[in-house]
Amino acid sequence: MKLKLGLPKGSLQDATFALFAKAGFTFAVSSRSYYPSVDDEEIDSMLVRAQEIARYVEDGVFDAGITGKDWILENRADVHEVLDLCYSKQSMRPCRWVLAVPVDSAVQTVRDLEGKRIATEVVNLTRDYLRRSGVEAEVEFSWGATEVKVPDLVDAIVEITETGSSLRANNLRVVEEILTTTPRLIASHGSWKDPWKREKIENIALLLGGAMAAEGRVGLKLNCPRDRVHDVIRVLPAMKQPTVSELLEGEWVALETILQEREVRKLIPLLKKAGAQDIIEYPLNKVIY
Repeated sequence: MKLKLGLPKGSLQDATFALFAKAGFTFAVSSRSYYPSVDDEEIDSMLVRAQEIARYVEDGVFDAGITGKDWILENRADVHEVLDLCYSKQSMRPCRWVLAVPVDSAVQTVRDLEGKRIATEVVNLTRDYLRRSGVEAEVEFSWGATEVKVPDLVDAIVEITETGSSLRANNLRVVEEILTTTPRLIASHGSWKDPWKREKIENIALLLGGAMAAEGRVGLKLNCPRDRVHDVIRVLPAMKQPTVSELLEGEWVALETILQEREVRKLIPLLKKAGAQDIIEYPLNKVIY
């Protein structure tokens, strides 16, 4: 039996493959192919635009897939959301759909767009947002390069941003945030009811979740004299409590813990002063809670 998996083609592709690699699945694809190979004989995968994956999962063309929460909502897709994966093409941060206007526009709130024209790729999301805000405006689909359409073609845009740099480069300012979105592992309801497929999807989710949990974290091992253990522990942050193990020489113990990588450069000198020796820092691929 095979699990049919839809993966995002385009901006999220490399970040998705990297996350799967940390989870233990190695995908490979040529520049002209839409069918990645993977070192798991139980998976068949295909690259599709993220905008379309939720619809294909809902229809059962794919058993599971990865797409953004925004595209699930935009497509009105009825799917089972298995796992929230907070990553993007540049970082591990969520992206935002925002309402933006030129910096010198008189528009200060969404209410100022009554009767105006808005361009966006997410027409349904924008119309829902306007409806909630009690505003009637014309919403047109944008085929791309949305930032350049204001003010000559439209009065405002709804665009996705990760850092805001593209908006600033085009002299745009954010009026309001419409939606914060992250990629999701989703499954069709039919596949979720199938025992074999559900177990396979849950195992993938477990490993992807472990890879996400390990992001930005490292492991730390160190030795210290028994009479300095409490001094070291006071310095050492831990997910719960550090593991303390006896060494062959009874006056020494070994400690091991997991912590944020950004903390290590400050901690190692403090640990050394507290009595720690033989300090080893090592990378992590997965942390399974």
